[in-house]
Amino acid sequence: MAATGPSLFVASTLVTSMAGNSGRNRCLSSFRAMAVSADQKSSPATVSTRSTENGRWLEEKNRKGRKEEEELTSNIYSNPQEITDEKGKTLREYFQECKDLMIQSKAGPPRWFTPLECGSHAPDSPLLLFLPGIDGMGLGLFKHHHKLGKIFEIWCLHIPVSDKTSFTDLVKLVERTVRSEYKRSPDRPIYIVGESLGACIALDVAARNPDVDLVLILANPATSFSRSQLQSLIPVLQVMPDQLSLYLPYMLNLVSGDPLRMAFENAAKGLMPHQIVGELTQDLVAMSSYLSVLADMLPRETLLWKLQMLKSASSSANSHLHAVKNQALLLCSGKDQLFPSEEEAQRLYHMLPKCEKRVFEESGHFLFLEDGFDLVTAIKGASFYRHGKYLDYVSDYIPPTPYEFKKIYESNRWVLAVTSPVMLSTLEDGKVVRGLAGIPSEGPVLYVGYHMLLGFELAPLVLQFLMERNILLRGIAHPMMFTRAKEGRMLDLGSFDTYRLMGAVPVSGSNFYKLLSSKSHALLYPGGVREALHRKGEEYKLFWPEQSEFVRMASRFGAKIVPFGVVGEDDVGELVFDYNDQMQIPSLRTFIKELTEEVVHLRIDASGEVSNQDVYLPGVVPKLPGRFYYYFGKPIETKERKEELRNRERAHEVYLHVKTEVEKCIAYLKEKREEDPYRNLMTRLVYQAMHGFKAQVPTFEL
Repeated sequence: MAATGPSLFVASTLVTSMAGNSGRNRCLSSFRAMAVSADQKSSPATVSTRSTENGRWLEEKNRKGRKEEEELTSNIYSNPQEITDEKGKTLREYFQECKDLMIQSKAGPPRWFTPLECGSHAPDSPLLLFLPGIDGMGLGLFKHHHKLGKIFEIWCLHIPVSDKTSFTDLVKLVERTVRSEYKRSPDRPIYIVGESLGACIALDVAARNPDVDLVLILANPATSFSRSQLQSLIPVLQVMPDQLSLYLPYMLNLVSGDPLRMAFENAAKGLMPHQIVGELTQDLVAMSSYLSVLADMLPRETLLWKLQMLKSASSSANSHLHAVKNQALLLCSGKDQLFPSEEEAQRLYHMLPKCEKRVFEESGHFLFLEDGFDLVTAIKGASFYRHGKYLDYVSDYIPPTPYEFKKIYESNRWVLAVTSPVMLSTLEDGKVVRGLAGIPSEGPVLYVGYHMLLGFELAPLVLQFLMERNILLRGIAHPMMFTRAKEGRMLDLGSFDTYRLMGAVPVSGSNFYKLLSSKSHALLYPGGVREALHRKGEEYKLFWPEQSEFVRMASRFGAKIVPFGVVGEDDVGELVFDYNDQMQIPSLRTFIKELTEEVVHLRIDASGEVSNQDVYLPGVVPKLPGRFYYYFGKPIETKERKEELRNRERAHEVYLHVKTEVEKCIAYLKEKREEDPYRNLMTRLVYQAMHGFKAQVPTFEL
């Protein structure tokens, strides 16, 4: 899978106090005990609790396994339009939970809790510590608890409204927890999700503990407090009477982003006009009630204390940035009215050595409370989820949820609509049929084929396999989708999140081995970048290495090799400005050189044209779209030939046979498409107008 191409897809117990001398659990009706004091050793009661949790998890896992088998049979991906949206909690519910929490926890030192809805995670799941922002409630992830709880052990920090713990003491509190958990599980990473103030705490903890494997996820960090509008509130609050709460409407706007916009969007989801009016009215009335909750959450004295803490937090975090060497993911909002978050993310991105950033242009400061944001998806898309010290792209991978798949499908629906892909496969008896009936169900399977210009074929291919056969193709992709040799002009890594969400792995011998050993369906393009960025007149020409690269590995695991061809790129666009043209222009020649230097180089020892791995952007003139055609040849068995294919010469013969089969598939499609009366977009539109737009458009006779 080349890295170049269109966007594929583009009620519980607050736990033992972490401060104070009593060491007693403070119980609230909405939370259950999960965490333990960082000042204590794990007690027998704690061990017993964890053992019980593991037993429950095994029972839950068996139940889920049976459910997944049923889903596999029915294929929940088969009709994306029928996949229901994930029902997240509303802002109204957030303020109600904050109100309930304040009633039950009016005083006391900061403490950890685990929400009940966090679900049942595996025993080896990483620990995730959530550090709240200026509100201190610890409920900032309440929209994400259910999904996060499936893959993390979650502890949230609650800072009672009347608590006056200093920033330094909060850092020490979190540090004690980190050190305790690291000692208990030294090989397990600890995730710290920090929001504004919490992000500053996370940075200081990371700087003070370089030996601990911490993964930082920082949302709109308060490190830019010196450039924030909030500074102007401090002198106002110092002279404002307690009875006046003139700042509350302003804070409400900050919490909710744009209250009117969010209320309308919440109301409009799938409702009729009269329902929209009713829901909108309810949301707007509810927002007026938020003011009283905010008044309790952030009374004048508390807000003043928090703002002064933010000032010291920002200063401390900035002074320790040089010591932060941890993996970090910056989540910044384009419409943050609290801090200049987008600008600050860029600064931090250049200061933190292992940092990636994602920008959410339409989001406000409280990113985690917005309906359009999914933290789990962001973590998965950035390849930030792992169980051990190092990321394993195969064993750490989590497939897309049905709703994630639906969103990817919808973002690529136009590609499927205008190209109306025709997919052919070959049965065991050699018969060619329309559809993917000839594709092996059991892995490992290795699909080897031709890479269209800019990887145009990828979206229909990967989506159709999942919809029709419930098979997830794991693309073996260029490293440029995962890392950079140096920073420069190349597309931001966030541009490739959808590829990673759908299972792409960087090309390497170890990843290839792991895919086949785990019986995956792997997608390989031997032509790689050279084929996907070909020149004029080179469409449908294979640029494969002279020596076999995959046959012996495939035979080691008895993988079936499925050769395939695909045509149609010349029916959707014409390449008019290619590599050779651009290399004649000095400025573009320099640009191509700079782009190429930014990516990891492959095949540096290869000979021939395939060794030319220069990266450039082809100039393509769009055409009235034609049609994409895919033809999967008869699977080539290697299981009974393991010993034979250890021999390099025999393996090379199979390699050449696979290449020939791919060329035959391409030739077959080029010839047969001439017989397709619906090759042109207009004829397809007429057919769908007569038979319905969900009707499958016919093609040539087989």
